[in-house]
Amino acid sequence: MSTLSLARLLFAITAGTHFLFVSLTLGLAALVAITQTRAVVTGDPVRLRMVRYWGQLYVINYAVGIVTGLLMEFQFGLNWPGLTDHAQDVFGAPLALETLIAFFVEATFLGLWIFGWDRLNRYAHLAVIWVVTLTAYVSAYFVLVANGFLRHPVGFLRVGGELRVDSAADLFTNPAALLPLAHVTAGAFLVAGFFMAAVSAWHLRRARPGEPVDLEFFRRSLRIGLVSAVVAVVPSAVFGGLQFAVIPDSGGKSPLGGIAGELMMAAWLWLFCVAVAALVKLPFTGWLLRGRAFLRTVMMTLPVPYAAMMLGWIFREEDRQPWLIQGVLRTKDAVRPMGHGAMLATTVGVSALFAVLAVVNIVLLRRFARRGPDAAGLGRPAPVQDLEPVPSF
Repeated sequence: MSTLSLARLLFAITAGTHFLFVSLTLGLAALVAITQTRAVVTGDPVRLRMVRYWGQLYVINYAVGIVTGLLMEFQFGLNWPGLTDHAQDVFGAPLALETLIAFFVEATFLGLWIFGWDRLNRYAHLAVIWVVTLTAYVSAYFVLVANGFLRHPVGFLRVGGELRVDSAADLFTNPAALLPLAHVTAGAFLVAGFFMAAVSAWHLRRARPGEPVDLEFFRRSLRIGLVSAVVAVVPSAVFGGLQFAVIPDSGGKSPLGGIAGELMMAAWLWLFCVAVAALVKLPFTGWLLRGRAFLRTVMMTLPVPYAAMMLGWIFREEDRQPWLIQGVLRTKDAVRPMGHGAMLATTVGVSALFAVLAVVNIVLLRRFARRGPDAAGLGRPAPVQDLEPVPSF
C-alpha cells in the first residue's frame, strides 16, 4: 500500500472505531436521562436502580471512547497537515467548539453526576445528567458540521491559499450536517435500545429455579430498550434516504461503497423485522417474557445495529475520493509527506492499540452487565471504616 493509502486506512480505523463508541454513548446517555427523570418524578426505587446499573455501563463505554477520540483528533495535525493549513478556520472552528464542549462541559458535568449521588439535591442531580446528554449531542453536531463541510463545502471563501469563513450561518446550517445528525441520533437510539434489550434478554433467559433473576428490573429494561428500537428504526432509514438529495454523489459508486450499502440495507431489514416483532409483543407482558426464542433473537441482534452504523459510514465516505474537501482539496495534497516505513509502523501500532481498547471495552461491559443491578457500584455510598485511635505520647 502507498503512504497515502496507509494514512487513509489509519484514519478509517480510528474514526470508525471511535464512531462505534459514540453511537452507544449518545443513545445510552439519553435513555439513562429519561429513566432518571421518571425515577425522580415517581420516586420508584426500581427505576433508580436502573439508572445506577445502566449508568455504570454508560460510564465505562464513555471512558474508553474518550481515549479513541483523542487519538483520532491527533491525526489531523500529524497525518493531514494540508487540511489544517488550507482550511484551519472553516474546518477547525467546529472541531474546536466540539473539544471545548466534550472535554470541558460534558466531562465536567459527567464527573458531577458520577460523584454527586447523595451529595446533590435529586433535581440538581437530574439536571446534571441532562446537561451531559445535551452536550453530547451538541458535540456530535459540531463534529458533523466539520464532516459536512468536507462533503458539501459551503459558507467559505478563498483568501490566498486558505479557506476562510464567509457565512457562519451557512456553515452551521449545512444540510450535509443537519440530516446526518438526525440520522446518527436515530441510529444511536437503535444501538442503545438493542444493547439494553439484549442484556436484559440474557438475564431473563437465566430465570430458572436456583438462579435468582430480578424479573421486574429486567422486564422494564427490556421494554425500554425495545421501545427505543421500535421508535428509531423507521426514522433511521428516512433520514438516511433524505441525504441523497443533499449529497448527489453519494451512493456507493466504488465497489466497496456499493457492497457496504447493500449490507447496510440488509442489516436494517433485520432490525426492522425484530422491531416489528417487538411491537406486536410489547403490549403483552407475559408473552414477551415467555418468548424464549424471541429473547434469544434479541440477544443475537446486538451486533447488527453496530454493523449497520459502520457500513453506513463506509457507504457515505468511501466514494468521496480523490477529494478530501469535495471539489476544493485533494486527499493527496493534504497528507503529510512521510516515509513508507514510518507510516506503516504508525498504522500497525495505532490499529493494535485500538483493537486492545475495543477488546477492553467489550470485556468490561460484559463483566459488569453479567453481574446484575445489585453489583452496580455507581451511586453506592462508600463503606464507612472505623478509624484506629491515635496513640498518645
